[in-house]
Amino acid sequence: MKLDVQFGTRTIDFTVEFRKRKTMEIAVEPPKQVQVIAPEGTPIPIIKQKVKSRGSWIVQKLFSFKDMEYQKLHREFVNGESFMYLGRNYSLQLILDQTLKEPVVSLYRGKLFVKTPTKEQRVIREAMKQWYRRKTLKKVTERVKYYSHHFKVQPTAIKVKEQQKRWASCTANHELLFNWRCVMAPSHVLDYIVVHEMCHMIHMNHSQEFWDLVALVLPDYERRKEWLKNFGVRLDL
Repeated sequence: MKLDVQFGTRTIDFTVEFRKRKTMEIAVEPPKQVQVIAPEGTPIPIIKQKVKSRGSWIVQKLFSFKDMEYQKLHREFVNGESFMYLGRNYSLQLILDQTLKEPVVSLYRGKLFVKTPTKEQRVIREAMKQWYRRKTLKKVTERVKYYSHHFKVQPTAIKVKEQQKRWASCTANHELLFNWRCVMAPSHVLDYIVVHEMCHMIHMNHSQEFWDLVALVLPDYERRKEWLKNFGVRLDL
């Protein structure tokens, strides 16, 4: 649902998503996206009043994104193109093999190899996307297990999904849902994404208690968070 409120001389446009939760959350994401996650049944006037009450903070966040470059990189699926995995760039190497029914992706000696029956970019992109999905699920599962001793509750499921606006999310049932692009990030940033969502199993909001818990697990989380804000747009196909 798309709504807007007037704040001074500015109009703040935002989207609303209703979920089974007790508190309302406002997120501001680059380049100029404002999203509200509200408990099911919350009246629209109350949502608008909440956004208006946070107007100064929202405007400041949007202003901080103004001069940053958030245009996605255009990549071609040809030999020599660069793709990220755990923060490192790997050169793509296509090997045409018409005996195959579908492309096979592998990482070997500093290169990303794709054996493929076709050089059609749509097919190669989809094969690489599926490879990233598998790698993300494997890595985040490992990292969730690594950090599990910090938490009294454990996730009911770990899944990888297509998420355009989020790196990850946590449902009310403690399912952890991760963006398939996560594994492109450096290891320390991937850990921040994992810990961030695990902390949402305790605090389903971004309260001070939530951030205190994140800091308890990752004292330098702000450095990791800043990397994701500045360079996250580069993590894509």
